[in-house]
Amino acid sequence: MLLGAHESTSGGLHEAYPRALADGAESVQIFTKSSRMWRAREITADDAALFRKHAGEAGFPASVHASYLINLGCGPGDLREKSIAAFTDELMRCDLIGAPYLVVHPGSCPETDRGLSAIAEGLDRTFAAHRGACLVLLETAAGQGNALGRTFEELREIRDRCKSPDRIAVCLDTCHVFAAGYDLRSDRAYDQTFEKFDEVLGTGLIRAFHLNDSVKPLGCRVDRHEHVCKGEIGTQAFRRLVNDERFRDVPGYLEIPPEGNRACLERLRKLRASSKPKAQTATGRKGKTRVATRRRAD
Repeated sequence: MLLGAHESTSGGLHEAYPRALADGAESVQIFTKSSRMWRAREITADDAALFRKHAGEAGFPASVHASYLINLGCGPGDLREKSIAAFTDELMRCDLIGAPYLVVHPGSCPETDRGLSAIAEGLDRTFAAHRGACLVLLETAAGQGNALGRTFEELREIRDRCKSPDRIAVCLDTCHVFAAGYDLRSDRAYDQTFEKFDEVLGTGLIRAFHLNDSVKPLGCRVDRHEHVCKGEIGTQAFRRLVNDERFRDVPGYLEIPPEGNRACLERLRKLRASSKPKAQTATGRKGKTRVATRRRAD
């Protein structure tokens, strides 16, 4: 897995890269605007060029997380129109800076079926307004309140109802799926959860991870992030995940206060290194012992 974190863009979008590299990251996620304001500062041609320059020098692109204000699941009215307009703008901004993925919380609605249809219709309107290269990643939800996307089946329903399902994939948040009731803590639980995902959606649709442990217990439906390996999910699940060959080239982002990024990324790198095949001894010519090592290219 390509390990990284959500980084601040204070001082300019491109400033996320020096912060990511200082943390030892191999991937990065950002906001391109304030996550809690409708208003967005324009990304100029110079801003985009500078960002792309930093991305090229770092050797990896940035994924973008959409504003928390956007709710594609709500009914007709001002909030819905503002949400669709803001999400369309987010998608356009991603294409300006060359971001491959835009992560979004699917939305919320007190009526599940109506909400799922509203999300699909909102995505359809967005895709009709902007035909770019950026892929939308629906983020798995913890199920708090009326949030939709708690189950893998709900995510599939959104995709199935959308006219352009090829423009939609998934960002799996470990804290959220755990809070939603999908266990990851043991080998058996981990296998069952990903077998279920593969059955419903296909693991090939997982294009990014949010690597968050959980403050709260399994099935609580409460979204409270903890540093990896320090919460209710624990070390074993993250060891399995960062070494899972299915997700070898998939980015995984921490979503914690930034002062914890460096230590958590180091912890994950150690888990990844600890599962590499050990050196094997073999007898060479003249009966001498030689060491044969299978190496994994990170």
